[in-house]
Amino acid sequence: MSSNPNELIEPVLEIAREAGRQILEIYGRDFDVESKADESPLTEADMASHRAIVAGLTKLTPEIPLLSEESGEIPFDERRSWNEYWLIDPLDGTKEFIKRNGEFTVNIALIRHGRPVLGVVHVPVKDTDYFGAEGLGAFRRIGDAAPDPIKVTSKAGSPVRVVGSRSHRGESLDAYLERMGAHEMVPMGSSLKLCLVASGDADVYPRLGLTCEWDTAAAQGVVEAAGGRVVDLDGKPLRYNTKDEYLNPFFIVFGDSSRDWTAYLDDSSS
Repeated sequence: MSSNPNELIEPVLEIAREAGRQILEIYGRDFDVESKADESPLTEADMASHRAIVAGLTKLTPEIPLLSEESGEIPFDERRSWNEYWLIDPLDGTKEFIKRNGEFTVNIALIRHGRPVLGVVHVPVKDTDYFGAEGLGAFRRIGDAAPDPIKVTSKAGSPVRVVGSRSHRGESLDAYLERMGAHEMVPMGSSLKLCLVASGDADVYPRLGLTCEWDTAAAQGVVEAAGGRVVDLDGKPLRYNTKDEYLNPFFIVFGDSSRDWTAYLDDSSS
């Protein structure tokens, strides 16, 4: 199989949707919740989705390595030689899954030279896909309907529509919003926050808290394909597989590049 992102989009969408079906099967009944070493929750749905995605991608592109949140540690000495690899979060928003609020996603990204060149975000409960790739643009598809092109909002209005985490919020974000001025909050879980910026339903998503690379890669691919940006607090694009740890720096997602979204940061944030 070619690793041309445009040719991979459809089969990867089907892999994500199959993972979503596995998740929904468990979502509809009682399930056990375990704790990982970092005390984050893990359910059997995480693992069922992981197995479905690994099987699908291994069959599709056996020559491309993959890294999943649930695949365990892969030493950077091994990963640093990867010019291209799949980066997967089988169930992003496990806390939202446990709360049964529907705000969880399946994330699959193709990383090439540290950048997401393809991103697929599937929302199982809503049977909705957000996807994009370099040279293809970004789209939203609901069920079996034809996909609709999506674009970021190129000029943020007032009040600014700020999307924020439903499960994580802190003083740094409150200070950022106070400096920004007139705004309205759109609470949302998982990588859906980035997707709302990609689709023009939110103007900015400031993330002044910890995330891992698999949390953001797929949705960053969608945002960038939709004309938006995902940058660290120095204004540099988020990059992947550049260091031993999997943690991202704090970042800001936006569509309106005429505005300096880092201007609302205080010294402790930056």
